[in-house]
Order: sequence, then C-alpha cells, then structure tokens
Amino acid sequence: MQRPLHQVVDHVAAAAPGLLQRLAARARRHRALALALVLATAAAAFWSWRTLRGPEVAVVSPVIGTAVEIVYATGAVEPVRWAKVTSVIRDRIVEICDCEGKAVKKDEVLARLDDKEQNAALAELRAREEFAKRELERHATLVEKKVVSPQAHERVSMELRTIQALILVQMEKIADRTIIAPIDGIVLRRDGEVGEIAEAGQILFRIGAEKPLQVVAEVNEEDIPRVKVGQTVLFRTDAFAGQRIEGKVREVTRIGDPIAKTYRIKVALPDDTVLLPGMSVEANVITREKAGALLIPVAALQGSRVFVVDGDRVRARKIEVGIRGARSAEVVAGLSEADRIALPPPGGLTDGARVRVTQAPTAAP
Repeated sequence: MQRPLHQVVDHVAAAAPGLLQRLAARARRHRALALALVLATAAAAFWSWRTLRGPEVAVVSPVIGTAVEIVYATGAVEPVRWAKVTSVIRDRIVEICDCEGKAVKKDEVLARLDDKEQNAALAELRAREEFAKRELERHATLVEKKVVSPQAHERVSMELRTIQALILVQMEKIADRTIIAPIDGIVLRRDGEVGEIAEAGQILFRIGAEKPLQVVAEVNEEDIPRVKVGQTVLFRTDAFAGQRIEGKVREVTRIGDPIAKTYRIKVALPDDTVLLPGMSVEANVITREKAGALLIPVAALQGSRVFVVDGDRVRARKIEVGIRGARSAEVVAGLSEADRIALPPPGGLTDGARVRVTQAPTAAP
C-alpha cells in the first residue's frame, strides 16, 4: 500500500536534520584521519631526513700549547707563625681585652675568668701557713728544752710542707683563670664577651704575624706521590675570581690521615699576596709541565680514542695520550693540527657514521 505523497514529504523533512548531522560527523572523521596521515608522513620523512644526515656535532682542531698536569686540593689561608689561645677550664669571663687587630706581647693578659672562690681558698691556706710556721718555731724551742719529742716537731714540719704544696696548687688554679698571649703578634680574631661562659678548650683568641702567610691544604692519598716541595700552586677563590694567585709547596707531611685518606701540605705565599687569613681556597698543584705539546679538550676523548670528522662522516681513531689535565690533554701520537674532531662526540656515535657539522672549526681551549 502506497503512502500519500504528503506523508512521504513529511517523513523526509523530519529525518533530514539527523541525517545531515551524521554526514557532517563522518566528514569530520575523514578530515581528522587525513590530517593525522599527513602529519605521520611528514614526521617519518623528517626522521628519515635527520637519520640520513646524521647527528649534529661541533668540531675542534688541536692546538700547540703547554700541557699541564695538576693535583687538586682544598685548603685555608693561615699565618706561618700563629697560636690558638684557649681556656683550660670552664668558667665565666669577667675581663677581656679590646685587642682584635692590635699587636700584643708575649705574656700580656688577654682575659680573666672568675677567680673569687679560688682567691678565698688561697687566703685561707695562707693563714694556715702562717699558723703552721709559728707552731714549727714553738716546737723547735720545746724540742731544745726537751719538752716535746723530735717526732712531734717533725709532724708539725710535715703539716707546714703540706699546706705550702696546697698553696702552689691553688696558685696554679688561679693562673689558669688568667689567659695570656703565648707569643708576640697581632690578635687576628677574638671570640667571647664579658659574662659569657668560656668552655674548656674553647678558642678565645687567634694570635699570629700577618705576614708571611701560607695555605694548609689536604691532598688525596692517591695523588700525594706526585706532590713535591718547590712545585708551583695556583689558587682560586670567589673573593678574587679571575686573578692569578700563586704559591710554592714548602712542606709535605710524612704521615697521612687514614680515616680521611688525605695528606697535608703547606704552601708558602708571597708577602704581596691578596689572600687573607681564614680564606678558603681551591689549590691546583702543578706536578708536570710540557711546552710545545699538541692539545685537545678532555671532553673530546672517549677512553684513548677520538672521532675525527671527515666531510659528513666520522672516523674513530685511537690516539696516545700524554699529560692529562683538568680541561686539556696532550696528544703524543695519532693526530695533527689539521685534523678536526667531534666535541663532544654524541652518545652512540660509531665509526663511519654520517654527521652534520653545526659550527666552524675552533681551536682547542
């Protein structure tokens, strides 16, 4: 049975919006799929292009210079002749000099600790001493008159000697509360104020001559065989960044620290050094130098080989390395000044691989 024409028209009109939406959604899916396909094709082409051309590398050319072998150490600046003045007992500071930065003489009083109790005990012992002396004189007279025995006289004499020994001990206790300068020099630093408690062993003063100065540094035990007296030492410190500061090794300790696995060295500084007492420094001891050496950056090395750039490819080449410093290494054999090497060689680089040079050749640092 056929439907009337107007019913067919009404049905088509009612279904038209949904049909149009489905057609539009299908068109969008087709466009997204086409775009993804284009992007994937472009990415694959780009990856293929990069792969065929190889990784990017910078290049460097060896140069002629001075090869330097160094031993690294850290240390601090201090006077050659100086002393740390400590308290040997724990007590309150009652007097302290205003002498930081000033010259003092040996045995000059720097500070005093509370000694009232000790002085009172000393006064009591002095009184007992006087009484014992009088008793000894009296017993001596009685012995002559044979009123008392010689043994009684000896007991009084022994008591006097005991009291006098106690007086000496008490005087030492009082002396410990008077802190004096052990040497002539400048008070480089003072720590402590009146009213504070000085602990036993606490450093209250640092006294020394302002010149000459030295650097006391610690060197790892595996490096110490290469360090000798007279070697030049270059220092670096943030306080004088960029300045060349030198010294000379003047002493190497004969026994090291088995816990820290280090040896101590002392480096003499010139009188006109810019370094100040107490500064921390990084020390580079020059243990070997060679002029006229062929140098390349250490970063270009992979073991005992480098990658030489030849056009758009690299060739792995084994070389003989001589003196090796912190930044540069000496090439004894295997390279010339005309060669160009990758710096640094990318990870996974193989002999004969294709590369792209991204900068003009530069000189090795």
